[in-house]
Amino acid sequence: MNPGTRLRLYFQLMRLDRPIGILLLLWPTLWAVWIAGHGRPAWHIVFIFVFGTVLMRSAGCVINDYADRDFDKHVKRTRERPLTSGKLSPAEGLWLAAALAVVSLLLILPLNGFTIGLSVPAVFLAASYPYTKRFFSIPQAYLGIAFGFGIPMAFAAQLNEVPPVAWWLLLANIFWCIAYDTEYAMVDRDDDIHLGIHSSALLFGRYEVVAVMVCYAAALCILCFIGFACHFATPYFAGLLVAGGIAVYHFTLIRNRQREACFKAFLHNNWFGAAVFAGIAVGYST
Repeated sequence: MNPGTRLRLYFQLMRLDRPIGILLLLWPTLWAVWIAGHGRPAWHIVFIFVFGTVLMRSAGCVINDYADRDFDKHVKRTRERPLTSGKLSPAEGLWLAAALAVVSLLLILPLNGFTIGLSVPAVFLAASYPYTKRFFSIPQAYLGIAFGFGIPMAFAAQLNEVPPVAWWLLLANIFWCIAYDTEYAMVDRDDDIHLGIHSSALLFGRYEVVAVMVCYAAALCILCFIGFACHFATPYFAGLLVAGGIAVYHFTLIRNRQREACFKAFLHNNWFGAAVFAGIAVGYST
């Protein structure tokens, strides 16, 4: 295999050709970076957390494909992934994940010791998430913690502490993650049943649409509470209002439980996260 082909396979394995996962991980991290920095975070902090998000999401995708390589053989949508198809070996996947984790560690070395210490559970969460689908009825909640762990790290990096607002932000992210990843799980419901994999779509059953909307509402209520507690300006609440409208739009997409529409709703969650961030950023600039 020539180097160009191998690099393209690594690119696919890290899902860099499908950036939605990076964006869903990045938005809550940026919420925290901006709030912890009072709207004026140092640009080296922004760079570290943006680049670190890309690296850790890429490493998480590699570990996910390594863990699911035998399951993915039985799913049409995933059977051609590099590890599942045999185009790359499992050992190559592990080496790539390890390299990404090492680069991530090097990236945060300029930060304080507290933040570096928090990177240990962050790596554990990212590496262990793929295996939770085998025994945990709602792995989407675990994913919400893993995807949101940049939140306490962002506060630790700038304040050398993790105040209560960080944990409330993390909780909001968990509910948001359950909402959007349940939409994704609705796409794969039949395959998950066949393979014996757990998901929130299976746990909620015929109430999954209601559960998605309840999770959106919970996330928005927590974000509203944060806004009032921190005395945020009007643009912040305007951003939440836009995000609420986006959640209602997602209801119109998923209510008939059609695969393509559910996947469209999942992808559209980028704009939910962006709306919240826009409210935070504009609020601090006014």
